[in-house]
Amino acid sequence: MQRLNPAVAWLLRSPLSPLLGWGLMLVTVTGRRSGRVYTIPVGYQRDGDAIVVLVSKPSRKQWWRNYRDRRPIDVWLCGRAAHGHAVVVAPGSSAFRAAIERTLRRVPGLGRQFGIAYDRRTGLTSAQLEVVAHAAVVVRIELEAPDADSPAWRAARS
Repeated sequence: MQRLNPAVAWLLRSPLSPLLGWGLMLVTVTGRRSGRVYTIPVGYQRDGDAIVVLVSKPSRKQWWRNYRDRRPIDVWLCGRAAHGHAVVVAPGSSAFRAAIERTLRRVPGLGRQFGIAYDRRTGLTSAQLEVVAHAAVVVRIELEAPDADSPAWRAARS
């Protein structure tokens, strides 16, 4: 995927962004210790006014570790730049369960990526939740509204 990231980032910033923008956005992360700035594409879904990113195979990824504590983050969402604050959602919390359940209801086959067979009829079992809690990280991003009437803010929230 790392080889594809520059191409995906270019597409998300281009007039062709609607091709990928339905479920992908860019996050710009500043390393906690290194101060290095990098931008990567991530899948997302909306949760009211917030954005939720489900990080699969988190041991292979570094960016989310910068948000164990609430920190600023920049995103490129729906063709617009936005600023907010991100934090990792605690795996044992109801917010974690809700984010996982919402994602799996939308894309049941994603359960295989976490080693579970998710069934919409029965929902997420406690045993499955425990498996997913070791195989995924949830990052919640709350976007700031510099001007709630601005076109950029309306686009980011729609």
